[in-house]
Amino acid sequence: MVQVRMLGWIVAGLAALACIVLVWRMTTPRALSPAEFAGRYMQSLPPPAGPLATYHLGHSLVGRDMPAMLAQLAGHDHASQLGWGATLKGHWEGDVPGMVEENAHPRFRPADQAADSGDYPVAVLTEMVELRDAVRFFDSPRYLANWVRRFRAARPDARIYLYETWHPLNDPEGWLNRLDADLPRLWEAEVLRPAMAEAGVGTIHVIPGGQVMAAAVRTIEAGQVPGLSRREDLFATGPGGAPDQIHFNDAGAYLMALTHFAVIYHRSPEGLPHALMRADGTPATALTPEAALALQRIVWKVVTGYAATGVAGDTAGNRAGNR
Repeated sequence: MVQVRMLGWIVAGLAALACIVLVWRMTTPRALSPAEFAGRYMQSLPPPAGPLATYHLGHSLVGRDMPAMLAQLAGHDHASQLGWGATLKGHWEGDVPGMVEENAHPRFRPADQAADSGDYPVAVLTEMVELRDAVRFFDSPRYLANWVRRFRAARPDARIYLYETWHPLNDPEGWLNRLDADLPRLWEAEVLRPAMAEAGVGTIHVIPGGQVMAAAVRTIEAGQVPGLSRREDLFATGPGGAPDQIHFNDAGAYLMALTHFAVIYHRSPEGLPHALMRADGTPATALTPEAALALQRIVWKVVTGYAATGVAGDTAGNRAGNR
């Protein structure tokens, strides 16, 4: 009799465990496997035939100046919605810190209007950092998927990009270490792969801003970029001249504009202008031609070395000077 009861308990326990597993599977969002994710990028995107109106949704690592520089390089129209450390969820729900202050400029267009208009063949989205917190507390994959579906509902051919950024220079894990590790373990595994597994999302391509930053800093600190010697040369200074640990200066904004250009237009930025204007119409602090050329070459190497950009490797005729 005891054995029968024990067997009954075991069967009941296994049934309960099976129910728990079933509920877990039903409530846990599916993510693309690494192989499925890689398969989405086996085919590169076709290069665009001309300028593409571009919408930017994000925060201060987008800023006003970088999109303005990109527009000067590409000759395209652009608009944006920004915030202070804004999350994709905050943009979706209309809860954006700094909404008034950050969008007091002529290129502001509300994100819901922009997405529903179908006016933008390119949308560039990004998430707040710390990215671990964005995933844990603000459901990054879900809201990335929401935004992608919304843009593509109005314009099915829209090219959607996730802009990979970076964490502060003083990150306790080490800034370069974070950049090396975070692309596969966070941006891909925790944001892109779950988002792209959702119905109606499709493929999201990547603007590898963090990877370009890492490659540029390694080259700069190896003494191979004339006039630049340390990572802080790409970052702003705060009150009293203290280094800003995360926000770029004009050189960093230019580097990110080159990165966006290379990904969106499938062209090497080599030979592009290096003296540009900020969003407010004042001249940006320009790099030397030699430094600009070195950074342009770094950008193209990184962009063509990462399949998720959608950009094929360098071929004759796709350099900026041959446009």
